[in-house]
Amino acid sequence: MTSASQEILAERFESHRSYLRAVAYRLLGSVSDADDAVQDAWLRLGRVDPASIDDLRAWLTTVVARLSLNRLRDRRSHRESSLETHLPDPVVVALDSPDPEQEALIGDAVGMALQVVLDTLTPAERVAFVLHDVFGMPFEDIAPIAGRTPAAARQLASRARRRVRGAPVPDATLDDQWTVVNAFLAAAREGDVGRLVVLLDPDIVLHSDGGTARPGLVSVQRGAEEVAAGAMTFRRFVGNATPVIVNGTPGGIAWTADGRPFAILAMTVKGGRIAEIDVLADPARLAAMGLDGFGGRPAEA
Repeated sequence: MTSASQEILAERFESHRSYLRAVAYRLLGSVSDADDAVQDAWLRLGRVDPASIDDLRAWLTTVVARLSLNRLRDRRSHRESSLETHLPDPVVVALDSPDPEQEALIGDAVGMALQVVLDTLTPAERVAFVLHDVFGMPFEDIAPIAGRTPAAARQLASRARRRVRGAPVPDATLDDQWTVVNAFLAAAREGDVGRLVVLLDPDIVLHSDGGTARPGLVSVQRGAEEVAAGAMTFRRFVGNATPVIVNGTPGGIAWTADGRPFAILAMTVKGGRIAEIDVLADPARLAAMGLDGFGGRPAEA
């Protein structure tokens, strides 16, 4: 391949990169793993004759999906943490400076709540559901990726769909969601437990993932009163969170007194109340996300 042909191929690949990252992120729930899958797809593209590829985007999507499926299977066989408490990597976007490529990752999102449910699916279910229901790939094309017949791939997606229906769907507009989330942060800052309970859905679920460094923050809490009490425990962090967009829905970055990120909160507002809160408080994962540019400030005592 000539250098000119290589350059043209690289430009064509780059035109699909954001889409491929979105596919890989939905499949893997990890930005770093998604980037690895996309990069591996580029390397594999360099080992084939481009003239043999009729549809580059479809070819690359298939490669990324297969790489992701293998990674999901490997991850599942080695996972030690509970699926209930392990949270996927959030995609965080500042309110005043959205990144177009980050927006491409979250543009089709219904929030962290969906990503949490996707983590409970089998690898084959996740691939079939994401590729068909999120990205519109026909089952005839999904079948060889999953190693199933088209009918079996359809059944995989159907089973996944039933599980996904349990994820709360956010209210229609971000403005409406922010009204509730801002009220929650204000009530937490003021220590108003009664107001917090009113803002929370009676059946709210809070997932907290503190990783191995913070085992005390690895938990699942259920019910408005229990979650409100938990918010009081960490009010000096929660009440001073920097508002951000997390996977397309309102959230915040809570900071320690010395300006380091303490946790990322993603809140799912449904029916005018917060139906789910997902808290990533794993120091190692937070440090790898490069959050210093999001305006951290010391928390009040």
